[in-house]
Order: sequence, then C-alpha cells, then structure tokens
Amino acid sequence: MSQRPPGRDRRPRILGVRTASEGDQVTTLELLFDLVFVFAFTQVTFLMSHGEPPASIAQGVVVLALLWWSWSSFAWLGNQAHANEGVLRAALIVAMAAVFVLSLTIPEAFHDLEGGLYAPIVFACCYAVVRIFHLSTYLVAAGSDAALRRQVLASLLTSALPSIVLLVIGALADEQWRLPIWGAAVVIDLLAIYVTSNIGGSWRVQSVAHFTERHRLVVILALGESIVAIGVGVSLDPITAQIVLGSVLAIGLSVALWWAYFPRIADDAEHLLEMTDGVARAKMASDGYTYLHLPIILGVIITAFGIEEVMGHLGEEHLGWVGASALGGGVALFLVATIAFWLRMSRRLLLARLVAAIVIAAAIPVWSLLPGLWSLACVFALTCTLAVFEAVTSFRTSPESNAHEHTT
Repeated sequence: MSQRPPGRDRRPRILGVRTASEGDQVTTLELLFDLVFVFAFTQVTFLMSHGEPPASIAQGVVVLALLWWSWSSFAWLGNQAHANEGVLRAALIVAMAAVFVLSLTIPEAFHDLEGGLYAPIVFACCYAVVRIFHLSTYLVAAGSDAALRRQVLASLLTSALPSIVLLVIGALADEQWRLPIWGAAVVIDLLAIYVTSNIGGSWRVQSVAHFTERHRLVVILALGESIVAIGVGVSLDPITAQIVLGSVLAIGLSVALWWAYFPRIADDAEHLLEMTDGVARAKMASDGYTYLHLPIILGVIITAFGIEEVMGHLGEEHLGWVGASALGGGVALFLVATIAFWLRMSRRLLLARLVAAIVIAAAIPVWSLLPGLWSLACVFALTCTLAVFEAVTSFRTSPESNAHEHTT
C-alpha cells in the first residue's frame, strides 16, 4: 500500500528492512495486527463490567495502558521501516500472536481461575515477548542511525526491562498487590520513555501520513467496541421498544464521539504535524499521539462500559453510580483528552468542549438517579449540542497560520 514511484529500490537492506519515507501508508499486515486489538478492547470492557468497581475499572485502565504501549510501539516501528517486509514482518506476526494470547488472559489477569495455566504469568510473558521483539527489531530498523540505536537501547534498559520485571513480580505476588505493582510498571514505562526521548531526541517520524492514519484506525477500533457494547448488554433478551430506542441513542453517541475527533480535529492535526520536521516533529507526534491518544482511547472504552451498563439495566428505575460514572465519566474523559490533543497540536483551547465535559461529569449524580435510557439520552443530547455549536462557530483555524508556533 506504500505510494512509491515505479522502479527498483536500491537502498541497502539489513534482514529485509527498508526504511520508510514521507508518503508511505499503512500496510495490510498492520491492519491485520490492529484487528487483534478489537478483541483486546472487548476483553478490557469485560474485565471492567464483571469485576467489583471501582477496582475492576482501575484494573481495566492498567491493562489498557499496557495494550496501548504494545500497539504504540509497533506504530512507531512501522513508521521507521516497512512493516510487511523482512524481519519486521516476522516481528509483527509474533507480536500479533502474543497480543492475542495476552488478550485471552485478561479476564483472569487479576484473579486466576482454577485449572489450566497461571494466567497472570502468561499475561506478563506475552507482554515481554511483544516488547523484546519490538525493541530488538527496532535496532535492526535503525540501520546506520547510531543515535536512534542508542535511543532504542535506552528504552530497553530504562523502560522495557523494569516494566517486565514488575509485571512478573506482580504476577507472582498475592492478588491484593497485583494492581499497584502492575500500575507501577505502567508508570515507569510511560515516564521512562518520555524522559529518555526528551534527553536523546533521536526518534524519527518518517511518514506523517502513515503515523496519523495508524492512530485514526485505532480510534475507530475503540469506537467499534462502543458499538459492540450495545449488543452485549441485550444479546440474550427479546427485542423490545426500549432496546430499539437504547440502541439508536447509543449509536448516536458513538457517532457524536466520532464527529468530535475525525471531522473536527484529526485532519488539521495531521497538517500541523506535516509542517514540522526533525526533533520537533517527533516530539509533537509523541506528545499528541503516543501519550494524549491513550486517554482518548480510554475515554471511549469507559464509555463502552457505560453503554453496556445502560443496555443491561433497561428495566431498572435508576441507572446507578457505576453505570452513570462510566457513561458520564467516559464521555467527559474523551472530550478532555481531545481538548488536550488539539491544544498540543495547535495551541488553541476548545473552550466550549471543556464546558461540555465539565457539565457532563458534574451531572453524574443526576445520571445515576435517572433511568438508563434517560441518562443516555441526556448525554447524547449534550454531545449533539456541542457538535452543533462547534459546527456553527467553526472553531477550526488554518494550520498554516499557526505553523510558526510548532517548533518544539
């Protein structure tokens, strides 16, 4: 799928690795790799909904962060070199298998069931396979770039190895200690990469089109989980007018979230990234996409959990705190994350969106007292009102007018 002029590529290759360049696009193998995360996101929602909140939600956040780091690592690797060729192709296939097995263990990650393999250790080992294969392959993909190889080694020593060790320790520890230990592994992973990236400044964004498309696709996958959640909550019930109405409202909410990201900010963010280069481009990509897209995805997944709660309790008089917190909190988190993303990319604050997020979050006690359908309808109405307001006021600004601001 890469867009290249015809002719033989004469650049030297090591183990079949060919460095990417501007204009390259997502490969079919990367699309296949992403499909594994559809199942992974579903498992995270299952973990949240079948445990004891708020602990189960915290567990889901930790697992999602680890999944995100697994996905994001290969998004950067596929931007450095072509993912469907040579050793990168092999690494991606191995990682795909490891992520799928890891996803199978998610329901047992914090409470192992009797019989079979010990799920927490399987989880930790699969994560280790993904990170080690990623970084070892990145060393090959770096080619003659000595600074990039040093950056990869720094990531291995300060981020990957400590987090893997903590995951193994947490897997072997008592269940009560697993969540804080694995949470520490996530924090170390995220902070170590951030610090070493700012110090080394050697990561590269070879193709903006590829990098932004990868992140658009993963947002779509997460939104797909919010749609799956509609059916999960009522999959064993006979169809009723309440189910029909709830489904329409839930689909509408998913579309509203899509609207808030794709038509409103995604394209302009890509243009702004294209206007930078070198270290500034890599820093903007890391901040805006690697770090700030994690809460965007998390907001969608928590919203999916809230939708599942609504659809599963249609006949009840009150939605309750769990469903209300997930529904209102998930949408609010998504909106705040998109605000932060746009602020980093354009240095513009989406004030109306911030007000909407605050209102939705502050009204969680109200949502908890209303029937699920009414709560869903109210949240949907607020997001639609925001979409209409932003469309009328047209907050979007010309990327070219802000180009001079994006040098860091």
